Parts: sequence; structure tokens; C-alpha cells
Amino acid sequence: MVAMQIRCRALLFDMDGVLVDSTPAVARVWTAWANRFGLVPAEVVRQAHGRPSIATIRELLPAADHRAEDLAIQKAEIEDIDDVVALPGAIELLKALPANRFAVVTSATRALAVVRLGAAGFALPKYLVTSSDIHHGKPHPEPYLRGAQSVGVPPAGCVVIEDAPAGIQSGKAAGSRALALRTTTADSALHAAGADWIVMDCSNIHLHPVKEDKDLLLELF
Repeated sequence: MVAMQIRCRALLFDMDGVLVDSTPAVARVWTAWANRFGLVPAEVVRQAHGRPSIATIRELLPAADHRAEDLAIQKAEIEDIDDVVALPGAIELLKALPANRFAVVTSATRALAVVRLGAAGFALPKYLVTSSDIHHGKPHPEPYLRGAQSVGVPPAGCVVIEDAPAGIQSGKAAGSRALALRTTTADSALHAAGADWIVMDCSNIHLHPVKEDKDLLLELF
């Protein structure tokens, strides 16, 4: 079977669920928070996935002190990194890319992104767009518009690599194509969000040797 090939100028990676497996830590933090307010933990964890934490807090607790709750969530997430690890193929893929041909675009704060990337064994990327850098989180297009701007490539020349429907929607709204990973979400939801391709994880992405000023060539398995 011939592998699917993709050409693009740059790659824009989500962090959690794409590069980093933080699922157990995220579930612990949000479950504890949900229990404090008598909410259904599984629904809260699902709603929080792939979005800035303050957006979830505002929706679920309209009358709360959103800033204080957001800071509490951030503190808990930064402290809970014991089982945060790299997902299959992610470190190898980033090491094969020139530093100016990719960005990490995450709904985490900058402080949390730096901690999680370090805990999982990643070098800090040259270009990192976080919720600390934007006004509108995913699924709004701003995160991936900023990611494309950081690498100096029009959004249409970028491929977004995501695991969450909100992130896929953000990338597509920005004008990029979206490669979805099955690490956290069912295919039906990934398709519904607009994914152009779906693979299991980064180990199913083969990067051909990169030539300066030439397109990146990816093969999907």
C-alpha cells in the first residue's frame, strides 16, 4: 500500500495529546476541581480538553472568581507532572525538523507548557505559542494564526497536528490543513471537527530529509 504523502512549508503542533501524554495528570487535576463544586468529573475533563482552562471555568461557574480558579488549576497542573511523558514518535519527529520549520501551539499557559515539555524530555522549541500569548483560545483561529506568523509561513502552507476537536477547528478556521491523532479522541469527532487526515500518533508520520527552502514531505502510515 502506498503511503499518503503531504507537502507543506511548516508544521504547527499542539502539545497535550500530540507531543506530551498528560492525560492522567489533567484528569486528576480537573476531577479534584469538579468534585469541589459538585460537578460531574468526566464531563468536566472532556469539556476542558484542548481549551484554555479559564474558558471551561467561565462556562461551568459563571459566578465564580474566574481568575482565582484559573490560577488554582494552573498551580495544580504545574505541580502534577509525575507521569507526564512524550508520546510515541514525537521527540524523534521534532528532532528531525529544523527549528524554524515548526511551532508548538498549546492551550496551556507558558509556565505550564515549559514544565510539561521539560518533564517529557523535549527541548524548548524556538517558537512556542501559549494561552499566555493570545486573547482568544481554541477553537478560535487566533492560536494557529499566531503559530503560522511565528514561523513566517502563511496558514495555508502549514499543517496543524492536533488531537482535540477544538484544536482542529482552530487550525481549519485559520486556513491550515489538519492532521489529527487518535491519542485522545474518537475518529468520528475528529472527522466532524474537519480533520483532513487521521493517524494513530506521531510514530505514524515519516519526515523525508529536509532540504533548505524546499517543502517538507511527510508520509503517513
